[in-house]
Amino acid sequence: MQIQINEDKKELKQHGDYTFPVNLSGEMLSRYEGGAFFWHWHTEIELTLVLKGQIEYRVNERTYHLKAGDGLFCNSNAMHAGMRIDNQDCQYFSTTFHPRFLYGFENSILQTKYVDPVLNAPAFSSAVFLSSEEWTSEILSLLREIYALYLQPAPDQELRLHILISEIWRHLYGHFTSCSFEEPSSSDSIGRLKEILSFIHTSYAKQITLEEIADHVHLSKSECCRFFKRHMNMTVFDYLLYYRIQQSLPLLQEGLCTISKAAESCGFSNACYYGKLFKRYMNCTPRQYQARFRPDRHPSRETFPQTD
Repeated sequence: MQIQINEDKKELKQHGDYTFPVNLSGEMLSRYEGGAFFWHWHTEIELTLVLKGQIEYRVNERTYHLKAGDGLFCNSNAMHAGMRIDNQDCQYFSTTFHPRFLYGFENSILQTKYVDPVLNAPAFSSAVFLSSEEWTSEILSLLREIYALYLQPAPDQELRLHILISEIWRHLYGHFTSCSFEEPSSSDSIGRLKEILSFIHTSYAKQITLEEIADHVHLSKSECCRFFKRHMNMTVFDYLLYYRIQQSLPLLQEGLCTISKAAESCGFSNACYYGKLFKRYMNCTPRQYQARFRPDRHPSRETFPQTD
């Protein structure tokens, strides 16, 4: 699977509903094709607790190396992505909720005093939770309580979640008001990154050049390369190839076209080159990947593992 996004990189998945805008989700990186989830954003706030393994988690301009026991706060509307470290899997738990879950009524004092200042602070797009730090150890404990409720729901589930999430926010707000945060290097950086990604995501199926990408965001080719590498930790060309491979996966799964046609449909003019890149990114050949989805194969359904 892969995260479903629109042209603006906004995730299309609904996180809860209007009556209870909270979503609890057990996740594993191996469930995403390529062992990574793409850059995306949503209006909801997301809290992550790493249960097993490690993950490289990126939020706007920051990169975090999280291991089992660590956690992360990702603010509303922040761009974020996650990927494997050393090709190892990661099991993690996400608590995603709309800000109104905290404040209830529009323009209430809870919103204007305790929520909006955090949401509207570009320098506070994220925060890491480490058990070694006093202010975050309590948050991690609360996240573990939420995870326990996820595993074994209680009759008063919704009320408990509201109390736990509000308590986490109290700690976050206290940290926010007691610290000074360094402003991002450029307020336009994330918007520019979104534009580059959007251009690639809408044009990947045809032959596009670095010059076209750079012109789209009004940068020189060299500056476009430096900018993208700084924010994505990979070159523009590497990301384009990776994205093309990812877009070819549904075509192979459906079995409605040949491998050569799947390669051509995703911007590859040479099927051999496509196969070579596919092996690099997916650790198998296109034919081996396609064989996994033959009708005569009935793999057992993977379930989210319990903690030890």
